[in-house]
Amino acid sequence: MNKERRKKIGECAEKLAELRDELMDLQSQEQEYMDNMPENMQEGQKYEESEGYVDALEDACRCIDDAIDQLEDI
Repeated sequence: MNKERRKKIGECAEKLAELRDELMDLQSQEQEYMDNMPENMQEGQKYEESEGYVDALEDACRCIDDAIDQLEDI
């Protein structure tokens, strides 16, 4: 692989890292929303949905980390 393509791959990895950071911020905000829900709502649908969002964002961040690792191995 030539230098130019390697450079573009590095740039893509950087963009993915920025997106991961944004998703992590959103995950933190959603987690904070969940943590601040009144106790009587913690068994409700909104809490369960929020918990699903947090889990999905965590999974997405993990996938992005895997993609970054693979790009760095190139």
